[in-house]
Amino acid sequence: MGHGGTAGKVRLAVVIGAIGVVFGDIGTSPIYTLQILFNPEDPHPVPVSTANVYGVVSLIFWSVMIIVTVTYILLAMRADNDGEGGIMALITLLRHTERRRSRKSALFLAGLGIFGAALFFGDSMITPAISVLSAVEGIEVVQPSLEQLVVPVTAVIIVALFLVQKHGTSAVGRLFGPIMIAWFLTIGSLGAIGIGTHAGILKALSPTYAITFLIGNFHIAFFALAAIVLAVTGAEALYADMGHFGRKAIARGWLFLALPACVLSYLGQGALILDDPANIRSPFFLLVPEWARLPLVILATAATVIASQAVITGAYSVAAQAAQLGYLPRLRVQHTSESTIGQIYVPWINWLLMVSVLTLVFAFRSSAALAYAFGMAVTGTITITTLLFLYVAHLKWKPPTWVLFSGGAVLLVVDLLFVAANLTKLVHGAWLPLLIALTAFTVMTTWQRGRKIVTAERREREGSLRDFIDRLRENPSATLRVPGTAVFLNRGKETAPLAMRANVEHNHVRHEQVLIIAIKTEPVPRVPDGERITHDDLGYADDGITHVTVRVGYMETPSLPDVLQELHLDHLDHASYFLSKIELRRGPDPTMAVWRKRLFIATSYITADAAEHFGLPRERTVIMGSHIEV
Repeated sequence: MGHGGTAGKVRLAVVIGAIGVVFGDIGTSPIYTLQILFNPEDPHPVPVSTANVYGVVSLIFWSVMIIVTVTYILLAMRADNDGEGGIMALITLLRHTERRRSRKSALFLAGLGIFGAALFFGDSMITPAISVLSAVEGIEVVQPSLEQLVVPVTAVIIVALFLVQKHGTSAVGRLFGPIMIAWFLTIGSLGAIGIGTHAGILKALSPTYAITFLIGNFHIAFFALAAIVLAVTGAEALYADMGHFGRKAIARGWLFLALPACVLSYLGQGALILDDPANIRSPFFLLVPEWARLPLVILATAATVIASQAVITGAYSVAAQAAQLGYLPRLRVQHTSESTIGQIYVPWINWLLMVSVLTLVFAFRSSAALAYAFGMAVTGTITITTLLFLYVAHLKWKPPTWVLFSGGAVLLVVDLLFVAANLTKLVHGAWLPLLIALTAFTVMTTWQRGRKIVTAERREREGSLRDFIDRLRENPSATLRVPGTAVFLNRGKETAPLAMRANVEHNHVRHEQVLIIAIKTEPVPRVPDGERITHDDLGYADDGITHVTVRVGYMETPSLPDVLQELHLDHLDHASYFLSKIELRRGPDPTMAVWRKRLFIATSYITADAAEHFGLPRERTVIMGSHIEV
């Protein structure tokens, strides 16, 4: 009984944490979605009429049900990689099938997935800007003369948000969970009160209104989709943040709290507009009486700060996974939870996002202006996720072909309609996330390509490890054996570490005990302790040279000295660690375009220090340099 009660409390705490971190983005969409849909300054505004209000609200409801509840909660989140979700997890699942299936199709889909991850970075920049701006703009409803304060107040809030990230997702979740619960209860209650002004709005829950609006007024409804997609922003964050809280906690939080509250809010706002079309200027804040608007603005601001948290933590996960899979340089990753290894903080990504978000706030200055850019990032990511999921589902679960194609066709038609509608906003701001995604995609693919070139060149310089060991064996008098243990980090078992080769060939010394360590990242989030280490004496048991392979998951950043304790060797507490530092230079060979060489070399400067990354003791770490041309 005691154990069950404790487990129940833990599950409840995880759900509350998930509500505090994961649902902020999608939970604050009701603040601005209907306002932007009927905004008369929009290039393609929806005319206010009874039929259009019913149609728009119905279309919002069914878009949320199809994209969030069906595509993400019921389907995509089942395609996890040992608990980790998001586009990078789908790419990893595709890599598993690459050897067995068509390599070309797997590589194409992986490339598509990388572009989806790049779009998510654009989403991570736009979400904090539009969310916080939309909430702070509520002070204009309270007091129009305060309009000039919107941008500076937004900037201050955003800076504060990024400054607290280093304290970790769990700490942030504990703080934000109760606030978001209060938020959902508030918007749900206000929506229910709003429904009372025009109860007929409940008929909008019928899909016939959405279909009638879409088919009967396609020239209006098609353009409206570019704003309706704002109701599902944050769906991709649910999936990307799955490693932080787990599928069950996220599904429960969505189905029992976030979904009902959002639906009630949209229905209540629709009823308010039907009651008085003048309410389109800010239907969300006008749901409350004048005396309660300032408290609602304060609560909305807190909620939109939390909305930003969902995509920020998602961006950390995507960046860390991309680095481990070879699409980004090794980044400094801080694990912020002893109990949940998926909770991480990536300083470089944090500061890049902060600068980018502030730039967007000062450049666009309003949520309406940013809305045109927002939808493109969201729809692109959702469509790519759907495609990758369908391919993974085909390989993993092998459903009947007719089920996969018919169900997949419905989901993709919905997604592609949203993409097409957002393309009509290209000149109005939709170009921005595409530019951000193209930039991120170029960086990631360039790094992957350059890394292959450098690895091949390094392998040639290092030469065969077996031959190197054989030469040491044949001519022992050429080197002096000194007391102690030397640990050399290497990329594999085939080649000799550059630092070890330099020690032997230039310094003519080697240690009595030598460990050559290769850290291999597996396409799983975590590797069990019992399967982490394998060692090989390289053919000679008496020469003191051992090769050790350390296997880690792509969400792990191991402390190498701690891992090596599993070997139970003497003198490890006083071992010297040798690193081979590579300086990159631009060479004449046509391995890549000149501009890509420059980009690759520039990107290499953000690589995290290897000694810090692997937890090596500074006072016993020796770095030996070399240079390679690309």
